[in-house]
Amino acid sequence: MAYFAHETAVIDENCKIGQNSKIWHFSHLMPGCQIGSECNLGQNVVISHDVILGKNVKVQNNVSIYTGVICEDDVFLGPSMVFTNILNPRSAISRKSEYKNTLVKKGASIGANATIICGINIGKYALIGAGSVVTKDVPDYALIVGNPAKQIGWVSEYGHKLEFIEKTAFCKESNQEYSLNNNIVQRV
Repeated sequence: MAYFAHETAVIDENCKIGQNSKIWHFSHLMPGCQIGSECNLGQNVVISHDVILGKNVKVQNNVSIYTGVICEDDVFLGPSMVFTNILNPRSAISRKSEYKNTLVKKGASIGANATIICGINIGKYALIGAGSVVTKDVPDYALIVGNPAKQIGWVSEYGHKLEFIEKTAFCKESNQEYSLNNNIVQRV
């Protein structure tokens, strides 16, 4: 076995788990899910059918990732954050054919207790603040907070707020340069 799974973890058949990934206490991986290499799934994590996690995804305790969610490489999912996959759930009505896809792009981070409404895309390196309720697409490098969530700025790949002067900003930690044109941020 090229990955670690705590003895209390439940891993169903037909799960693909990458090398050096770690699956901790009381977590459950359902059939057809794909976990990339170097991932870390904390305690009490549920990965539903056909979910895809890229390389180096960090899933903190008490997170459920439902069918329809794809997380690209280097995504961080904070403690007790939640995804949805149905817009109008009812206990008495089966809507499994109506699952909406949610894409979390490379390097994005979602804070503790945030809620991500299904059917949206979260841009690369976006930062979603703790407790936010995200109901619409999030641009690359966006800083999003609140309920309902709204954009309050831009962040670098290192997660620092970017201060643009004449459409240029620098990360205070990495000194990487970023440009802002037509409300789109790109690393230079």
